Amino acid sequence: MKGIKFDFTNLFKPNVNSGVTEAEIDDYKEEITKIIENIFEEKPGFLDVPFTRKWTDSVLDIKNWVQKFESVVILGIGGSALGNQALQTALNPLNYNSMSKEERKSPKVFIIDNVDPDFVSSILDQINPKTTLFNVISKSGTTAEAMSNYLIARGLIDTYGLNPSKHLLFTTDPENGVLRKIAIEEDIRTLEIPQNVGGRFSVLTPVGLLSAMAGNIDIIDLFNGARDMQKILNNKNVWENPAALNALIHFILNKKGFSMSVMMPYSNRLYLLADWYRQLWAESIGKKVNLKGEVVNVGQTPIKALGATDQHSQVQLYNEGPNDKIITFLKLENFERDITIPSIHSDIEALKYLGGKKLSELLNTELTGTEYALVEHNRPNMKIIFPAINAYNIGQFLFMYEFSTAVMGSLLEINPYDQPGVELGKKVTYALMGRKGYEEMASDVNKKLSEKKKVII
Repeated sequence: MKGIKFDFTNLFKPNVNSGVTEAEIDDYKEEITKIIENIFEEKPGFLDVPFTRKWTDSVLDIKNWVQKFESVVILGIGGSALGNQALQTALNPLNYNSMSKEERKSPKVFIIDNVDPDFVSSILDQINPKTTLFNVISKSGTTAEAMSNYLIARGLIDTYGLNPSKHLLFTTDPENGVLRKIAIEEDIRTLEIPQNVGGRFSVLTPVGLLSAMAGNIDIIDLFNGARDMQKILNNKNVWENPAALNALIHFILNKKGFSMSVMMPYSNRLYLLADWYRQLWAESIGKKVNLKGEVVNVGQTPIKALGATDQHSQVQLYNEGPNDKIITFLKLENFERDITIPSIHSDIEALKYLGGKKLSELLNTELTGTEYALVEHNRPNMKIIFPAINAYNIGQFLFMYEFSTAVMGSLLEINPYDQPGVELGKKVTYALMGRKGYEEMASDVNKKLSEKKKVII
């Protein structure tokens, strides 16, 4: 099957003066070889996911049960939601939930990934608890956001006098945690989150596969794409390994002051892949200390943009502001649908040229224009080219970036699989919300907050 392609042309000198040279890449050839060898020897959790039938089988085993519901509501946050959102947006019509059941042929899929009461209420207004399955995703079962929304869903189930075991599905740790305990006590179905796979790397595990299956997405083809990409990336030659080359160029340019990485899809359906990428890149490589325990404060800030929309909001900055960004375009060659612009107002030259053209041609021409302008302004950029949007190509993309993140972590000499910088905020939330065991922290936090000099206008 024809897969995605990677165009690194505009990241190299002399095409872009601020780009890298072939010699700079070659200086790291031996190091990259060792990094790739180490990744395949150490086998981080995400590496073998596409080759583990257990994950697809466990989801497909309950397909008949899940598909009977009118709605499936995913309750998660961060890595438990972003991959779900990216898959649904990319691989189903953008108006999927507003289509009729006959058109969808599968349940509506809603993803609640925040505790904003207006947002949560807006989704609950669209469902009937009697015909809804709530999929709660949390490895520990203590994630404040996911568990608050679980309690709200559980309240609805109880209010309607429904059997929890018939309307709940937990995706959680295979052995431990609050959700595992409840599941055992109340005979609630469960799916496993692999213990060695962190949330932001979990989209190809049951964390992401359940919602994909519920939305009638071909999860086997997702795996096929990821599996084929893994084989491509098991190549120690950096010039033939797109994930390694991508990471190395970002690493070299980051050292030169390119501290931001923009992902700019020219496709609304690919837009939420940039959201998924933002968490993966930010949480994995933004670290205070390196593997030696030295304070290094490294990282590269990921930014999302949408073509052509953000040509009218962000590209002015990218062209003429600080030269500190690497732009990655996502280009779609063949759109599933297209619209021909009518030939109206042919007497007006400013409109005449548009008549008879396809919207897809206009969109991709705008990409070319943006790309050309960036090069003229000496701004490094690259393209990932999708021949079409399908599960296979999305699977390739997801796995490529997971591997690229692992390579980048090795180059930066940090641990790309932990997230210690997130923990303090979680603990403060527990303390201020009155969780047992956090009384002393609550006292300290409240004291510091009260002692602050206030500047409020």
